Amino acid sequence: MDRVSKINYYLDIAQTVSERSTCLRKCYGAIIVKNDTIISTGYNGAPRGRKNCSDIGRCTREELNIPRGERYEMCRSVHSEANAIIAAPRDQMLSSDLYMCCTEPGTGKVIGGICCCMMCKRLVLNAGISRVIVREDAENYTVFNTSDWIENDDSLEGKFGY
Repeated sequence: MDRVSKINYYLDIAQTVSERSTCLRKCYGAIIVKNDTIISTGYNGAPRGRKNCSDIGRCTREELNIPRGERYEMCRSVHSEANAIIAAPRDQMLSSDLYMCCTEPGTGKVIGGICCCMMCKRLVLNAGISRVIVREDAENYTVFNTSDWIENDDSLEGKFGY
């Protein structure tokens, strides 16, 4: 019997969570897992009570042609990682893993080559999450050890985007 790996099992769940995204550019889903227990989930969308981009039919960042990874203050959404962190108690996130998947709106096709933005990296570090595991395609993934983000602090490089 072919059994899906545990990592791809959790990435499958993160991919399903991305289907709740209300972003017109990219749909992200994230889940936080500790000791084989899902602590919380999150997807990118407007704060509770506010209209989503999918509701109003427009994206300010798209209209202003803002490149990915820049000017997030112009975005209506709360990122998937942030929403998952907001929904979880910190003591349960210590030494946990965050699984993340990005999909294309409309098609659901997985978009590889992504990771947390600089703002979400700070949230992940403060939450005490140990690893971020990102889906590249149906079977492949990349594992980021968050301790590397402390050692190699990209916020000191003066670069924008990712």
